[in-house]
Amino acid sequence: MTPYPRDTAGSQRFRFEQYLPSLSEQCESYDYQSFIDQNTWSVLYKKGYALKKAKGILLGFLRRFWMLRNLKVYDFVFIHREAAPIGPPIIEWLITRVWRKKVIYDFDDAIWLRNTTSENGLIAWLKFPGKVNHIISWSYKISAGNQFLMDQATSYSKSVVYNPTTIDTEHRHLPDSRVGNPIVIGWTGTHSTLKYLEVLRRSLELLSEASDFEFLVIADKPPSLPFPNQRFIAWDKQNEIDDLNRIDIGVMPLVDDEWAWGKCGFKALQFMALEKPVLVSPVGVNTQIVEHGIHGFHCRSEKDWVTHLNDLLKDVELRKSIGEMSRKKVIEQYSVESNRKNFLSLFE
Repeated sequence: MTPYPRDTAGSQRFRFEQYLPSLSEQCESYDYQSFIDQNTWSVLYKKGYALKKAKGILLGFLRRFWMLRNLKVYDFVFIHREAAPIGPPIIEWLITRVWRKKVIYDFDDAIWLRNTTSENGLIAWLKFPGKVNHIISWSYKISAGNQFLMDQATSYSKSVVYNPTTIDTEHRHLPDSRVGNPIVIGWTGTHSTLKYLEVLRRSLELLSEASDFEFLVIADKPPSLPFPNQRFIAWDKQNEIDDLNRIDIGVMPLVDDEWAWGKCGFKALQFMALEKPVLVSPVGVNTQIVEHGIHGFHCRSEKDWVTHLNDLLKDVELRKSIGEMSRKKVIEQYSVESNRKNFLSLFE
């Protein structure tokens, strides 16, 4: 049970959808049901379309409750984040307390916190974020994306499994070396994470006064205020890897708060898998994924960003050596292949 249609949202694609072929080999069969259908997904993050969105949410609830009629045939119910995006956890309560099914509950953000943006202000108040702790306590197993999330889950459950967000390094995230000028510093994300780029603004302004570079932003919408030397590319799943391979140096700025502690370092992992050195704010799991000076650099201040970006801009061999070490770490610790058995163990 997922919030969004299959092969759309990043959290779904990189936390469990990559393992579905392996799951097919292990179990007799599985069914996949999203709350939001493809029609509603197409307008979900666009302004307007209120009636269409309301209809989509109503249909989502109807699908969920219709599914309950056939719940007896399932051995496990895998729920990513929540069964429904708004309201109390009624569906989860029915699945676990009435039908007595084994729920595997997967989450990759600090979703028990209220995280409000201009795009989701009303919905954020209807989400009932406190329901997360109830779902954890009712579930058979918890699949958590980092230690901070695990610590939260272990307060309510004894069956918590560390299940990192992973990268397909064999078929999808394949590095493609490029030679070109200017050197490209790059970031990728969504409208909800564009705010973190403000951490970089002053550093990029200072850097642009002395260095030649392009700042590539890949997202579903451009920053409201452009950055120095900015180039924007609208995120496209079909061109995702080709666009990321345009980047020479990846950046992942964050602010130091509880919501950021819950993040699973996916942007950093993508850059590393493609042999890009990455500069990160040393917040949460970023400090474990990126070892300072080996896979990239930790940047705590404006000076850190300017210094380490400048070093990487000037030294192609440094970029190359760090990139190679980065991909090696992803393959060994954060790849689909390295985590396959761990993920499948959730269904035991």
